Order: sequence, then C-alpha cells, then structure tokens
Amino acid sequence: MPDIMSPPLVLGWREWAGLPALGLPLLKAKLDTGARTSALHAFDLDTETDANDQLWVRFAVHPIQQQPEIVVQCRAPVIDQRQVSDSGGHREQRYVITTPLHLGTSSWPIELTLTNRDSMRFRMLIGRTALAGRALVDSGLSYALGQPSHASASYPSPTPSWSS
Repeated sequence: MPDIMSPPLVLGWREWAGLPALGLPLLKAKLDTGARTSALHAFDLDTETDANDQLWVRFAVHPIQQQPEIVVQCRAPVIDQRQVSDSGGHREQRYVITTPLHLGTSSWPIELTLTNRDSMRFRMLIGRTALAGRALVDSGLSYALGQPSHASASYPSPTPSWSS
C-alpha cells in the first residue's frame, strides 16, 4: 500500500521501467491510463506445475525492440489466467504474474499479463491499476524520471553463433 503522506510520482507517457525479479533491469514502457491491466512482451511461453501444484510460466523477452538478438529467459508463478481485450478489441487468454515494478527510485508489486508485443513500439505497457494511488501521468512529459545512458548495457551481450 502506498504511503498516504508521500506525494504521487509524476510520470511521463513513457518511462524506463525495471522488473529486476524477472532479470529485466530496463525496459521502455508506455504508460496507458486507458488500459486497465499492464502487459509485458513475452514469447515461447511454456508452463509447468511444481510439487505443490503451483502453475509456473517460463517465457522469453526481447527487452530492447531494436536488438532482437538480446533475449532474457524468465520464470514466474501464474496467479491467474484472464481474457484481455487489446486496443483493437481482440480478446486473448493471458497468463497473469506478479512482480515488483521499479520506476525511478520507487518500487511496488504489480500484476502483468504476458502477450506477444512484437508489433508494438514498447515491450511493456503499464496500465492504470498498476499506477492507482501511486503515480500521476502527465501526457505532456516523456521520460520524466530521466533516461539511462544506454539500455543495452544493462543486458549481457548476445552469444555469437559460430558457423562452420
């Protein structure tokens, strides 16, 4: 729960976000108060059930759109599966996970749906439920929390493929 005495964060329509528990220290994220849920670009999804009957999802992420050779493998417990409508009105069944979101020096847990966002400009969409009571979005601002010097420096270099 946010501290009632703390002023809300003022964010731009896009910000650098981190999901460190998933091994994603920096992602360009679009803040969308018209979207209820948050979404993370994910592909190669696969599920497994552990000894306690907890469903887990394994998935891959291209954290930097312009560098598809960088791939991060992630794993998280599934907290739900939901029908989500995208901006075009298409409905899709998605896995839902919870993970801490880092924006600037602030951090709090959010729910994320997993979906392929290859055709989208941003690997992550942060919806109004994740922002409620914690942040205000100023649509006239962009990267209000600042910009990192180089996002790809946060990720290991891809392993070169050797050809014979």
